[in-house]
Amino acid sequence: MGLLSRLIATGLFLGYIPVSPGTAGSLVALFLYWIIPGSESIFFCGAIVLLFFIGVWAATRLDTATQSHDNQQIVIDEIVGMLITITLMEKKIVWLAIGFILFRLFDIYKPYPVRLVEKFPRGWGVMIDDVVAGIYSAVSLRLIYWLVEKIW
Repeated sequence: MGLLSRLIATGLFLGYIPVSPGTAGSLVALFLYWIIPGSESIFFCGAIVLLFFIGVWAATRLDTATQSHDNQQIVIDEIVGMLITITLMEKKIVWLAIGFILFRLFDIYKPYPVRLVEKFPRGWGVMIDDVVAGIYSAVSLRLIYWLVEKIW
């Protein structure tokens, strides 16, 4: 397995953190969203799609090398899922924090059909379950945002 695929799959080696590597990956996504100019624009969606396919490749390589499915060291899936959650949201700490909490809950508890897509082969299952969790989180975040904006 190559250094590049390991670097990507582990989110710059964050996946080696012994406690909560998925949470660390999600926090990295928040940081990236915060510091990248224009990340709240529609054009950022293309970068997320590209990162998804790169993540499938890297996760497949790490899965194959370790002979395990969805190895805990893989955090590129959390990075992509978290970015999906907060994409097109305004950069306000409160909304990013709520998005973070929602994504971690959906990612950990894996409501239907997250558990089903998790069984897809290799990197596809690793990545797609977090994409679905990210979509659930994004919809929930926007619903909360809409309700708060309507009330206040």
